[in-house]
Amino acid sequence: MKTVFVLLVAVVCHSAARYSADWTSLDGRPLPPWYDEAKLGIFIHWGVFSVPAFQSEWFWWHWQGQQPPDPKCVSFMTKNYPPGFSYPEFARHFHAEFFSPGEWADMFKASGAKYVVLTAKHHEGFTNWKSVNSWNWNSVDSGPHRDLVGELGEAVRNRSLHYGLYNSLYEWFHPLYLNDKKNGFRTQDFVKQKLLPELYNMVVRYRPELIWSDGDWEAPDSYWNSTEFLAWLYNDSPVKDTVVTNDRWGAGCACKHGGYYNCQDKYSPGQLPEHKWEKCTSVDTLSWGYRRNMRIMDLMDLPTIIEDLVSTVALGGNYLLNVGPTADGMIPAVFEERLRGVGAWLQVNGEAIYASKPWRVQMENTTVPQLPRQL
Repeated sequence: MKTVFVLLVAVVCHSAARYSADWTSLDGRPLPPWYDEAKLGIFIHWGVFSVPAFQSEWFWWHWQGQQPPDPKCVSFMTKNYPPGFSYPEFARHFHAEFFSPGEWADMFKASGAKYVVLTAKHHEGFTNWKSVNSWNWNSVDSGPHRDLVGELGEAVRNRSLHYGLYNSLYEWFHPLYLNDKKNGFRTQDFVKQKLLPELYNMVVRYRPELIWSDGDWEAPDSYWNSTEFLAWLYNDSPVKDTVVTNDRWGAGCACKHGGYYNCQDKYSPGQLPEHKWEKCTSVDTLSWGYRRNMRIMDLMDLPTIIEDLVSTVALGGNYLLNVGPTADGMIPAVFEERLRGVGAWLQVNGEAIYASKPWRVQMENTTVPQLPRQL
């Protein structure tokens, strides 16, 4: 009876905890236990970039943002599209006509994953839901004319999987952001008029259990108002007791602040870290978004994925495996084969993965001595 009372007191104290808008307080929040127990998640990079499906999800930036532009992207557009064709015109070809959220969710369930993270908005600014702060540049007003975030969320949760959303803080070509950047981030027009209203709305509307923040590195967390947002998220949001966040909340925050640490894409620490972490990686080793010209040699094979998963879990991490759907809403068969292969392996070996804790030795490198031959 005493043990039960102590546990109840601990739960009440945790739920009653209030966090102030500073990293000392926010970093002291215990990570909701579901996340560490899950071990495996599926990452999905899907957006307007899935239409050109060339090079990577950074296509727009490489074509028209970086200086000088990538000649391969320039050549691709010159050969395949009429003069004057603009990137936003790709949105009308983002039909998602074969998108079946139930089929996707069944596939993710079969993979053995316990959570799913969908791109709600990548750096291009296009939202996969009807954001009032992204008028006519979202999946309901244009493109598929569907609430992709909402439809997948319902299907995923119906299969008892946790649902998370990826959100880019910055947008490559948003005029308010570019003006703030020009002002050395001493103004916050983009944050106050676009980013934060949209982010609050997204959380209240879809109640994600994980927020995978990105696009933070050009400005400090004070510009993004990250600590104020996280204090609200942990104190007063509808997911305050269950939500998990990563560490991409401003320049210099990675591997230092946040719920769990990503540190960098495809990060592997090499030894047991003191803080909960996650390795995000992609079946297509050259891109997160779908590429029409990907080759089999560019993909991780199943044994490599299994080895990577085991190594990550052995070091106390979670494994977030990415697939890039096509613009018409299909997950390529070669990606499905990998996911179902992981699931088949976990059906046999899952007891050693789910809810496991790191052993006192993570990487043994000893050899078994040879016994003398019997004559």
